[in-house]
Formats: sequence, C-alpha cells, structure tokens
Amino acid sequence: MKFASVLITISAAAILFTGCVSSKKYKELQTKYGGSQATVAQMQAKLNDLEKNNGSCQTDLAAVRSRAASLEERLAAERSNVASLQSALDKCLTSTNQGSVNIAKLVDEIKASNEYIQHLVNLKNKSDSLNVVLTNNLTRSLSREELKDVDVKVLKGVVYISLSDNMLYKSGSYQISERAGETLGKIAKIIKDYQDYEVLVEGNTDNVPISRENIRNNWDLSTLRASSVVQELQNKYGVDPKRMTAGGRGEYNPVADNDNELGRTKNRRTEIIVTPKLDQFMDLIEKAPDGSDKKQ
Repeated sequence: MKFASVLITISAAAILFTGCVSSKKYKELQTKYGGSQATVAQMQAKLNDLEKNNGSCQTDLAAVRSRAASLEERLAAERSNVASLQSALDKCLTSTNQGSVNIAKLVDEIKASNEYIQHLVNLKNKSDSLNVVLTNNLTRSLSREELKDVDVKVLKGVVYISLSDNMLYKSGSYQISERAGETLGKIAKIIKDYQDYEVLVEGNTDNVPISRENIRNNWDLSTLRASSVVQELQNKYGVDPKRMTAGGRGEYNPVADNDNELGRTKNRRTEIIVTPKLDQFMDLIEKAPDGSDKKQ
C-alpha cells in the first residue's frame, strides 16, 4: 500500500508539472515512473510470497506444536506407567523378602521336627533293644521245665510274661503255690534290674462259673490272683510296690476258645506286663528333647 501511494504522488506531480517542464524532462520522468511501477510490482510480488510463506510457516508451526503436545501427553503417560511399575516392583521385593523369611522359618521348623522324629525313633529303637535284652535275660534264667508254664514275648514295645495258673496257684484258689516261688524270684530279679519300667499284673480266667466263700465270680478270682502275685513280688522279693499295679479281667480277655479244655487252660493265666513308665512316656510326647537327649 505504501508503494501505491508513492506511485500516485509521482503521477500527480507529473501531471502538475507537464506544462512547466521540457519534453526531455517529461520523458525522463515517464521512464522513472515506469521503473517505479516495475519496482512496485516486484515488491508486491515479494510481499505476496512472504504472506504465502508466512501462512505455510504458521501451519507447520501449529502442526509441530500439536505433535509436541501429543509427545508431552505420551511422556506423562510413560512416566505414570514407570511409577506404577516401580511401586509394583517395590511391593514384589517386599513380598519376596517376607516370603524368604517365612520359608527360612518353615525350613527350621521342618528341621527341628525331623530331629525330634529321629530322636523318637532312636528312643524307640533303644526301648526295643532293652525289651529284647530283658526278654533274653528272662528266658535264659528260666529252666526248660519252667518255660513250659511261662510264655515271654514282646508286642508293640511291651514285654508280656504269661504264667499258667497251674504253676502259680493252688487249684481254684488265689494262694501262691510253693512251685511258683522259684520262678517268681527269677522274674522279680529281672524286674528289679529295669527300674524305669512299670509292672502291671493282670489276672485272667476261663468262663466256667465259680462260687466260693468271699469269691463272687471269675472277676473276683482274677483280681485276687493278680493281687497275690503283686504282694509276693513286694514282700518276698523286694520289688518296689510303687511300680506295680494289680488288675483282673475275669473271663473277658480270652486268648483261646473256652469250648474245650485246652482253650480254657490257656485262658486261665496271669500276665506280668512290663512297660516304660507312663509319666516318662508322656514327657516324651509333650516336649521336644534338649541337646543332651538328641545325642542319645
């Protein structure tokens, strides 16, 4: 627009001074005017190019700014994702560390349990060995004749000494016979050698009813017979009465058929049951062994 104003001014000046200048001067002015028009046209073209280029630059700038905004959004999203992953990793590491502690504790508990189990196995083996020794010592001490009336066996860690009533008592009585004295003496010696064992004396009968003075039935008879053996072991052979228990089972614990004489003879028996003391057994179950026990 500035160039157009200049051109108008020059044209007006040319008109005003046409009558005042020479033909030569006028042509010169005309030439200059033509040159000015060309210059104005060139400058107008450049201005148009600049305006066009400026519009293109504005478009490119807007696109760049839009792309930059998109990249900023993606960057923020990635930063948020990284923060979430870090938090998850921290939780995982914390959980892993806690899990390692729990696993280590579990391993220690399993180790302790295995050691205790091994301790119990060792004690059982030791107990079984002692029972075998006890049985061997007892059977070696008895004569061949005595072994006909005495049966010794080990069942589930317990020693059973079964004595026939023919050898122990007078017929139909609970009084100890003279014949039983020597055999009971040998059994008493073995019992006294094993101080850590309890002794249960248990009387048994067949199912043939009995009716005698002060004996109401077979249960009474079996109990009286067991009591007689306990008192014989205590009074005559010095076995500690605190270690012994007397009991009777009457006809209700048969080992053979009562329909024949042979079966009834087997059922009429007194058993001396030798077993580890109950309080020691309960201590073994209720608490783990200390270091000294583990070395056994």
